[in-house]
Amino acid sequence: MSTVLPVLKADDFTSDQDIRWCPGCGDYSILAQMKKVLPEIGVPPEKTVFISGIGCSSRFPYYVNTYGIHSIHGRAPAVATGLKLTRPDLSVWVITGDGDSLSIGGNHFIHLLRRNVDLNIVMFNNRIYGLTKGQYSPTSVEGQITKSTPMGVVDHPINPISLAVGAEATFIARSVDSNIKHLAYTLKRAAAHKGTSFVEVYQNCNVFNDGAFSYAQDKATRDDTTIELEHGKPMIFGKDKDRGLRLNGLSVEIVNLEDGKVKEDDLLFHDEKATSTLVYMLSRLRRPDFPEPIGVFRDVLTETFEEAVLGQINESIEQRGRGNLQKLFNSGETWKVGA
Repeated sequence: MSTVLPVLKADDFTSDQDIRWCPGCGDYSILAQMKKVLPEIGVPPEKTVFISGIGCSSRFPYYVNTYGIHSIHGRAPAVATGLKLTRPDLSVWVITGDGDSLSIGGNHFIHLLRRNVDLNIVMFNNRIYGLTKGQYSPTSVEGQITKSTPMGVVDHPINPISLAVGAEATFIARSVDSNIKHLAYTLKRAAAHKGTSFVEVYQNCNVFNDGAFSYAQDKATRDDTTIELEHGKPMIFGKDKDRGLRLNGLSVEIVNLEDGKVKEDDLLFHDEKATSTLVYMLSRLRRPDFPEPIGVFRDVLTETFEEAVLGQINESIEQRGRGNLQKLFNSGETWKVGA
């Protein structure tokens, strides 16, 4: 007999916990879109796990009715890797912030990406430390005044997308908390990817860094300040779709489409399967000189970490048979201590 699976709803993933984020925080939007997408993904709550580190974003596991682990600062990738290796049947999500994953957790973040473990990372990037009350973070822009940089940030900020490209992540994307349709679509694409998916979300901290991404959030400006990446389509932007991006040697340039001198065929066409070099060039596009790309930068398939590890385990069993832990403990140079 065939089993009819129940139809999942957003309420199935809603926990009974009070949400403790500041009113107006962009985290609410990300949570809402996640709960909207999870039923569409089709994995039941008991097969879904959210793992976080420390920070405002890391309260996320309490607010979804799934299994969850609120781990320690920056170490969520390590915990998630161990879980996925032992339970590859689970849908695993790492929820993190720019401080959690790029400062104390930078090492773990990079190695998770390069290993290509089959799980999803969602980074809430608000360019500030919110939970600890407004210190600058690894993504804070130069000159930014914060509680810990009263004369302005002097560090050069980390670009999360560029870092992911350098680590050769197999799925790289960016979205915006207030662009809810785009965010939901991006999360769904990430979940469908086999391998490590990384999604950076521009998220507004309305208390300590309000308006950091207003150019990308405001409907009146975002058509001119962002460019939506669509696989196989020319890179066109602007409220009137009158500008585009063209490759000029090893550089990207903005061209005007109004006078007809530049045709769509002359433009750069987005290719999610492109080489890392081209993806890296797109990741470096920054305001005010260029519109900032949102969407899927890269989506390629390679062997996952757990496939490789479990493959070695199976090969070892075929060659040597199943191991005996008790026998191993008592083999080699062992001795007993008498009374």
